[in-house]
Amino acid sequence: MRADRLLSILLLLQAHGRLSTTELAQRLEVSRRTVFRDLDALSGAGVPVATERGPNGGAYLLNGYRTDLTGLTEPELEALLAFGSQGPAADLGLGRELDQASRKLAAAARPRSAGRLQERVLIDGGTWFRGARVPSHLTRVQDALWSNRRLRLRYRRDVDRVVERIVEPYGLVCKAGTWYMLAGVGGETRTYRISRIEGAELTDETFERPARFDLREIWATQVGRFRNTAPQRVAVKVRVDPEVSAQFNRIVGDQIIERSGDGVAVLDFPACDAAVSPLAAFGSRVEVLEPQELRDRLAQIGSQLSGLYGGT
Repeated sequence: MRADRLLSILLLLQAHGRLSTTELAQRLEVSRRTVFRDLDALSGAGVPVATERGPNGGAYLLNGYRTDLTGLTEPELEALLAFGSQGPAADLGLGRELDQASRKLAAAARPRSAGRLQERVLIDGGTWFRGARVPSHLTRVQDALWSNRRLRLRYRRDVDRVVERIVEPYGLVCKAGTWYMLAGVGGETRTYRISRIEGAELTDETFERPARFDLREIWATQVGRFRNTAPQRVAVKVRVDPEVSAQFNRIVGDQIIERSGDGVAVLDFPACDAAVSPLAAFGSRVEVLEPQELRDRLAQIGSQLSGLYGGT
C-alpha cells in the first residue's frame, strides 16, 4: 500500500538522515520513479523533504524534522531495537512487519541511540551447525493455531517410529532456534518438535482454548519436567599432557569444574556419550581416569579403530 510506503520513506529518512533515491528504491523494492513520486506526495502533505543531485546528494528532511511515534523512553526503545528477534519473526512470515516496526522505533529514538545498540549487540538465536531452514509444517501449525482448528499429525517419535495424532494447538515456542508446539491431547498438554512433524492436515473441527492457558507458565513447567527427567550429569576426571593443555582449554575449558597442579582436571558433561568425541580427539594425550564406563567406551573405540586401520 502506498500509505505504508510513504511512512517507510519518512521513517528511513528520519533514522538515516540522508539516503539516495537508489537506496530508497532498493529498500522499498520499487522503482526510482516511484520513489520520486512518493517524495512529491510527502512534500505535498506538508513533510519538509528535499532532494539534491550529485554523488553526495539524496533525499533528506529539512531542519531536523522528526515525528514522535511512541511514548517510550530512550532505554525502552534501545531494548526493543536490540532484542527484536528477526529469525523467529521471519519463520512466522512476520519478517517484513518486524523490519517496519524497527524502523518506527528507530525513527522515534534519538539519532545517537537509534543505532547504538544495534551496532554493538547482536542476538543470534540460531545454532552453529544447522542452517536457517524453516520447518516445512510450521505454516500449517500456525493456521491451526490462529483458527482454533484441530490438526491431524504424523509425528516421528523415534528413528523408526511414526505416530498419528489429532491435536489441539495451544501455542508455539522458539527455543535456541528450534520451534516447538504445545498442544492438547486427551486432556493433557504435550510438546511436539515442529521439525519432527512429517505430515500436518487441518481438520474442520474447532476447539476451545483452555480459559486460563498461560503459554509461558506451561512452557516453564515442561522445561522443568524435562530437566528433572534428563540423565544425571557426569563428572569426568582426566590427566592432560602439558603439551596439549592450551588446546585442551580452548576445546573443553567451559566444562572444567576443578583443576589440580599435576595436570588432573574434572570436567562436567551431560552424559558419558557427550564426552567421547571431544576427549577421543586428543588420543593418548588426555587420559580418562574416571568414570570406568567412559574408559571402557574409549577403549572400545580404540580397539575398533585399531582393527580397521592397524593391518591388512
